[in-house]
Amino acid sequence: MNPINTKIKKLLPVIIIIALVAVVVIKLKSNKNTTQSKVYQYNKEQPLHVDFDTIKLINISPESLYTGTFEPNKETKISTDVQGKINTILVDAGSVVNKGQALIQLDNELLKLQLKNIEVQLEGLQADVKRFSVLAKADAIQGVQLEKAELGLKAAKIQYATVLEQINKTTIKAPFGGVITAKLTEEGAFAAPGMPLLQLTDITQLKFTINVPEHLLSKFNINQTYPVFSDVYPNLNLNGNVNLIGSKANMGNSFPVQLSVQNTNGLKIKSGMFGKVKIGDSEERRAIIIPSSSIINNQNTSQVYVVKNGKAQLQQVVVAQIINNQSVIKSGLTEGDIIVTKGFINLFDGASVKAN
Repeated sequence: MNPINTKIKKLLPVIIIIALVAVVVIKLKSNKNTTQSKVYQYNKEQPLHVDFDTIKLINISPESLYTGTFEPNKETKISTDVQGKINTILVDAGSVVNKGQALIQLDNELLKLQLKNIEVQLEGLQADVKRFSVLAKADAIQGVQLEKAELGLKAAKIQYATVLEQINKTTIKAPFGGVITAKLTEEGAFAAPGMPLLQLTDITQLKFTINVPEHLLSKFNINQTYPVFSDVYPNLNLNGNVNLIGSKANMGNSFPVQLSVQNTNGLKIKSGMFGKVKIGDSEERRAIIIPSSSIINNQNTSQVYVVKNGKAQLQQVVVAQIINNQSVIKSGLTEGDIIVTKGFINLFDGASVKAN
């Protein structure tokens, strides 16, 4: 056999494998080029269309409004001190109750039987004490027998008082006046200590909490009164008395201020409603106000895009106050600056921008 043909036959599998690998590589490269040609390639040098706004100083009204939420003065989930089956629920969600009113009755038949048994024991012990007292005076018995009878009588009286207290606790009463805002159990269910059965809410007095920036915190004083308005009833005049001024700022560098508000006779203001408190500044002032939607919050800092020489540049700002959907800027912007108000998609620091 020709030696050359023999070598070719040995190399033929290797040549075929190399050819197959070459075909696969060429095909993959072709698929990659095809895929890349179909993918949208964003050109960072191409100007983005955005909305601009030129900063101007605006007069701020002497009256400032701060939004808050009405919360109940007192609210609790009612449970029982003793365990037992629920025989009767005397109220329902929405029921108005007074302090001390019976709400739930637990089964207490066994406790009543125990009490009768103790009453029988008490009668016998009282008779023993009388009899032993007469005999002890006549030296017919030892004094220690009388002492044991008297101690037994005291122990029975304590046991009687304990069972009587347990019976009284089977009637669950309202700790304060208010409205039943949640019914968490049903008749026939088993009640255990710590298990919530009803939720009682007192809204005759309300708490109204707002968040105030540090530079305006001095305008609030303990026991000072301010007008409060409900968003649902804007014509309803309420007064809020400051009972708490926060000592620690929250994430937005504002401080909580809590006011106590007396509800109307018809309890129109409900827990969870929104409202506003109004304070008056000593004089009108001019300030920079921008839409709150143009502010980007990033890691507890507030930033806006300022347009300079056709480029959008991130600029850190400090917000002093929020009025509706507008933010009052304390620092970071000056009159005449141009900021981006809309068109933040694909926008980045240093991007070329163009007005819509």
